[in-house]
Amino acid sequence: MYNFNKEGLLYAATLGVSFTAGIWLGRKLFLRRRSLIQTFKSHGGAKGDPLMDYVLKNSLREHPVLRKLRMRTLQDRMCRMLVACEQAQLMANLAKLIKAKNVIEIGVYTGYNTLNMALAIPDDGKVVACDISLDFAKIGMPFWKEAGVEHKIDLQIKPAADTLDELLEAGKAESFDFAFIDADKLNYGIYYEKCLQLIRRGGIIAIDNVLWGGQVLKPGNDSDTLSIVRLNEKIYRDSRVNINMLTIGDGVTLAFKL
Repeated sequence: MYNFNKEGLLYAATLGVSFTAGIWLGRKLFLRRRSLIQTFKSHGGAKGDPLMDYVLKNSLREHPVLRKLRMRTLQDRMCRMLVACEQAQLMANLAKLIKAKNVIEIGVYTGYNTLNMALAIPDDGKVVACDISLDFAKIGMPFWKEAGVEHKIDLQIKPAADTLDELLEAGKAESFDFAFIDADKLNYGIYYEKCLQLIRRGGIIAIDNVLWGGQVLKPGNDSDTLSIVRLNEKIYRDSRVNINMLTIGDGVTLAFKL
């Protein structure tokens, strides 16, 4: 028979609380990680979600070179930055629907969506692709050439805000048809406003990661999350556009300029 004193009882209670808290926190982290895995599952057509497998099997029509670039990108340790393939297909179809010719892309990574949009526009069209690093873009360049669209891609390696300003200063306001924003989250608001000036009426701005793995529900003090939340709320109230926020990939908002 055990004889616990007050200190022993307090110690046992503390261990019990710590153990319970540890289980709760571990479960929360597991669910969070599982949520993120689900978010990125379509990037590689990963097994384990029969419904998503069905969707991709029965709807994804991916250009052979585009698929090759996606498979190559999935070998990279930063592949979580890759846009979901079904989202890319939606944007390409929208670009074709509005007969887009000039496209802005903010955030290139390996150039999967750069290639996607270049394939969607006519031969005399142009994708102005903005990134601050050439390292990842080099992965995609051979695939752009293989697909025969490298002449449609104008890669700008500098802060995207600078490139957008240069386009505006060159009199390119309202001369673009489609813009895709998928770069540093802190500057999302700046990119949105500048793209809104550059896009013509009837054009589309697509903003990626608007759900941010669910963190938008409880942003806390995270600056990236707060920036996304602020932009989401701003676009919702913005009378200059019609909008759809879709739960595809990690969430994408489509803003149609009025």
